[in-house]
Amino acid sequence: MILIVAASLYLHFYPNEKVTEFYNEQKQALLDGFGEFSDTKVRLKADKIYLDLESELENFSEKEVERLKEITSSRDNVKAFYLSICKTDTRDIDFHITNEKKVCSTIDRYTSML
Repeated sequence: MILIVAASLYLHFYPNEKVTEFYNEQKQALLDGFGEFSDTKVRLKADKIYLDLESELENFSEKEVERLKEITSSRDNVKAFYLSICKTDTRDIDFHITNEKKVCSTIDRYTSML
């Protein structure tokens, strides 16, 4: 801790662009690591999307169900799908347009937990 304070004071009074950039990168990596380790936010369980759509899966083709399982296998996959498909005009070729809208609307209910 003392070293961090000393480095901060040194960089404050004697700025060096490359050293400051390195320091900021390392500090951010450390904070991200601690944040991930001690994450106390309520997070979405990825399979919640699948469970919510389970009653409507009879309208999905086998290929669409497999794609849905792939999407809901992790929170990162759900977030990536939401940002790349639901929030843009891009279509997912595996889903029929109505089923894609159902998936997007279901994910949309949980966006605050992504």
